Amino acid sequence: MNLDAKIPEGSLEKKWENYKKTAKLVNPANRKKLDVIVIGTGLAGSSLAASLGEMGYNVKSFCFQDSPRRAHSVAAQGGVNAAKNYKNDGDSVYRMFVDTLKGGDFRAREANVYRMAECSLNLIDQAVAQGVPFGREYGGYLNNRSFGGVQVSRTFYSRGQTGQQLLLGSYQALMRQVGKKTVKLHARHEMLDLVIIEGKARGVIIRNLDTGEIERHAAHAVVLATGGYGKIYYLSTLAMGCNGSAIWRAHKKGALMASPSWIQIHPTSLPQSGDYQSKLTLMSESLRNDGRIWVPLKENEQRSANDIPEQERDYYLERRYPAFGNLAPRDISSRAAKERIDAGFGIGPLKNAVYLDFSKAIKEQGIDKIKEKYGNLFDMYEKITGYNAYQVPMMISPSAHFSMGGLWVDYELMTTIPGLFALGEANFADHGANRLGANSLLQASVDGYFIAPYTIANYLSGDIHTGKISTDHTEFEKAEQEVRTQLQQFSKSKGTKTVDYYHKTLGKILYDYCGLARNEAGLKFAISEIQKLREEFHRNVHIPGNEETMNTEIEKAGRVADYLEIGELMCYDALTRNESCGAHFREEYQTPEGEAKRNDAEYQFISAWEWNNASVPILHKEPLSFEVIQPIVRSYK
Repeated sequence: MNLDAKIPEGSLEKKWENYKKTAKLVNPANRKKLDVIVIGTGLAGSSLAASLGEMGYNVKSFCFQDSPRRAHSVAAQGGVNAAKNYKNDGDSVYRMFVDTLKGGDFRAREANVYRMAECSLNLIDQAVAQGVPFGREYGGYLNNRSFGGVQVSRTFYSRGQTGQQLLLGSYQALMRQVGKKTVKLHARHEMLDLVIIEGKARGVIIRNLDTGEIERHAAHAVVLATGGYGKIYYLSTLAMGCNGSAIWRAHKKGALMASPSWIQIHPTSLPQSGDYQSKLTLMSESLRNDGRIWVPLKENEQRSANDIPEQERDYYLERRYPAFGNLAPRDISSRAAKERIDAGFGIGPLKNAVYLDFSKAIKEQGIDKIKEKYGNLFDMYEKITGYNAYQVPMMISPSAHFSMGGLWVDYELMTTIPGLFALGEANFADHGANRLGANSLLQASVDGYFIAPYTIANYLSGDIHTGKISTDHTEFEKAEQEVRTQLQQFSKSKGTKTVDYYHKTLGKILYDYCGLARNEAGLKFAISEIQKLREEFHRNVHIPGNEETMNTEIEKAGRVADYLEIGELMCYDALTRNESCGAHFREEYQTPEGEAKRNDAEYQFISAWEWNNASVPILHKEPLSFEVIQPIVRSYK
């Protein structure tokens, strides 16, 4: 299979401009004849649906939540990046491009990364025009703060709820189009399969989660903006409903899956406190601007944090990475925390955390300034833990967070299935092997507002004479029957173990053997264990009720069935990449200092996997070429 990334001609700075100059258009009268399905209403999905509706296309928007406002973009806290250089500290589009490419350990396309940095300038103006209440300085100018992996201040923020505020902006734009009847919104609907007719994505099979009814929906193009699959670990920063099923069902219909093992473990989560938990809580990376991370110098320390004198504390990020200190990138910071915890220096009741200390910042800036910047995060911490972080350090720990892997897409954000597009975290495109903080909201917004409206129009220009797509086609009948068969099988399954049992078991296998660190023996063991677990799941899972009504357990069963397949592919992907890069840390490939050791000679490519129902997945490779920046050893020291 030839993976054509469709990167435009011209210099790096001109590629996106050249693409827009030559992209085909659809005139306003013809747009009314064309239908687009958008799955997901987070920042990527809602912004695209609103944009396409404004342009005059007929859009159907779907989300499994009870409102688009509940999409998981709402949970992002710390900020969104843009190379505005408002602090006059040397930032630029080029510097942001370099930081992002380096942060991803040189495992992303130059053209895609530069375009994201370039479009960041417009996003802030768009958000301000929508009324997003970004933090401001005393004189009224928009304020910035820093995030990990950079040495400038380029992160725009709304205290600790930036994702929520940006999502409200795109939600308002979406609802405006719903009111104008260019967008038809379907909440509490879940995509269960993709329909392909004559090689093109032409529709989806949907389950109404309130009634259990199965529906067919047809369109000239389908867009997946369904987020990532980090919830595969069970304990993660993601909401319980987050899942990878939409992109996985598309993968099984022919869309290649790229770099599935690249999943980011966030260093600033609340630690697990017991087996009863179903998720972990994210504490924004922005806290690392003023908070200092440390552990006691003494193993198995029993004293409280405030009783440990300064000279008996190990500020290990500042010690190991003096140039970036507490703002080292997420993958590096998470591995450093795990190393200290595993070595016996962890703190808290389960000795599974490290301290995030604000005493120095409060002393220098005053408590009111810290409240102004992070007040809602401190309030959230106290509500969950019972501790006042203005008085004692926070306790934090690494937790599964973001999927750098996802559906393979070309420069136009189209998958290997013509007419099927993937946006935001659902694709693999802009982050490489590690995502820099505050680039997730950026990518999702840029994909939806500024990129996909051009690229989808370029594709749809060939469909103006196609006419309406009929849901009576035999491919719709076939896909619906496959969905009904799976649901019926789940409904008949009255085994002895719950869906959550299998999800938790899978999550532990993956965290232990395909988490912060991996090795060949562990990955082979994990593949074997996942295969056995999947066989047992389909034989012994207990599903109460039936498929013909509201049934949350049958929803979870479908998602966990997919996770059991995704998890195996993650391990295959990690097993075949004999190097360490970004979030993929193979213990066999590290420097004497314990840092990741890349192998550009053999692994400077994107792994793109093809579904193979009969045997192991099939690997395809997209070579990465670097014309502007040559890969260097990634150092933050």
